[in-house]
Amino acid sequence: MGLLQLSAAPSSSFSIHAFILLWCLGIFVTSVVSGNNETDRLALLEFKAKIIHDPLRVMSSWNDSIHFCQWQGVTCGRRHQRVTVLNLRSLKLVGSISPYVGNLSFLRNLSLQNNTLHKEIPPEIGHLTRLLVLELYNNTIQGEIPSNLSGYNNLVALRVSRNQLVGEIPTTLTSLTKLQFFTIHRNNLTGTVSPFFGNLSFLKIFSATFNNLGGSIPNSFGQLMKLSIIDAECNTFSGTIPRSMYNLSSLWVFAVGGNQIQGSLPFDIGITLPNIEEFIFSENQFTGSIPVSISNATNLDTFEMASNKLSGKVPSLEKLNRLTFLSLSVNHLGSGETEDLSFLCSLTNTTYLTFLEINLNNFGGKLPKCLGNFSTTLSDFYLDDNKISENIPAEIGNLINLEDLRIGNNKLSGNIPFEIGILHKLVYLDLSQNKFSGNIPSSLGNLTALTILNLGNNNLQGSIPLSLGQCQNLLRLYLNNSGTIASEVIVHLVSLIILDLKANQLTGVLPIEVGNLKN
Repeated sequence: MGLLQLSAAPSSSFSIHAFILLWCLGIFVTSVVSGNNETDRLALLEFKAKIIHDPLRVMSSWNDSIHFCQWQGVTCGRRHQRVTVLNLRSLKLVGSISPYVGNLSFLRNLSLQNNTLHKEIPPEIGHLTRLLVLELYNNTIQGEIPSNLSGYNNLVALRVSRNQLVGEIPTTLTSLTKLQFFTIHRNNLTGTVSPFFGNLSFLKIFSATFNNLGGSIPNSFGQLMKLSIIDAECNTFSGTIPRSMYNLSSLWVFAVGGNQIQGSLPFDIGITLPNIEEFIFSENQFTGSIPVSISNATNLDTFEMASNKLSGKVPSLEKLNRLTFLSLSVNHLGSGETEDLSFLCSLTNTTYLTFLEINLNNFGGKLPKCLGNFSTTLSDFYLDDNKISENIPAEIGNLINLEDLRIGNNKLSGNIPFEIGILHKLVYLDLSQNKFSGNIPSSLGNLTALTILNLGNNNLQGSIPLSLGQCQNLLRLYLNNSGTIASEVIVHLVSLIILDLKANQLTGVLPIEVGNLKN
């Protein structure tokens, strides 16, 4: 039965004998199963009883001084004065969800997100057959997703992410034929995704990131013509991406990073996914090259292919004017030859670029001067662990908002450019394991935000410039294997906790304070 208790008295229009007869026959259901106003009032009071902490005094109005339809967070229908919406989102409530919520038989919207509700989702919620929206995300709810939610014939949104749910995704949920939004991310769910999810033709968002789901992504997902977001990152999915999914032109987020997926990218991907904005395939086992057509995906904002097995040349990205985040690190891209980095010049029209990561590849050749034409929004630039040679162009000084610059472990030579000292926002600078020679430029003393400076394993000469004493935030300084370095300035670096001067020919006497540093 739908109710947990019989809270309504028989109608006065019935005789007592008629009531007993109907009760015995099991057909006296009107006021019991569908409930009435008193049923809703008592259900709300039972809900209140399960809330053990209400710091905003939300439920101080939940008493008999006013009608329950006027209680905070409660909305009733005009016709029957039955509860249709229970919206208690983001109110710092602590407690659990009362099973009596299942007695609110006219409820269409149950929104309890952004609180600290614990214990399990009561299965009685499955009695709410009129429900359109169920939002329980960002709580500490435990247990499993009830399998009887399949009775929600009209459910549009099921959002239970950011909880502590366990168990498998109930296959019964695939009968929710009107479902549009399904978010279960950041739980501890296991098992596989049923291929019958492909029958949910209205589905727009499928978000399951940060769980322990496995198996392969069902081929039937290629049938979801309205799907705009699929986020399956950080699980254990394997196999290949169904080819039909690359034809879902409605997709604007395609995120499967942090899995064990194999295969290669289709040659026409930039054409078949014309609306794609976020393409996140990092930390998988993709092979092959980056398709030339990717430049046709002109809405692309985030392109992540790091930590795969990609090879070949990076194509021109000149049409990706909206790109903000490009990560191609930890692959086999490049050939160690002269023109490997020519694609960088195609990024000079990307006026929003903030993160560029191409480290741990096989890129050779020299850094092109065009990098000075990158957007001044660039804050992180990773080039380390490649085969880049010759010098760093002075144009790097144009990147005035750089905070993190890493070019270590390459074949760079010549002097460290004075222009690096223009980059006043640098926090992390790594030029180690190259062939730099000459003096450490005094302009590095202008980098007062610097916390890590690594110049180790070069052929530097002369003294540490006195200006470096202005870098009062410097925590780690690496000058190992860097030639002949004087030490007088070290005493001024009052924040220093790690100093590496191994294999140098130091001049002068180290201050006694150096003995307290790690090395």
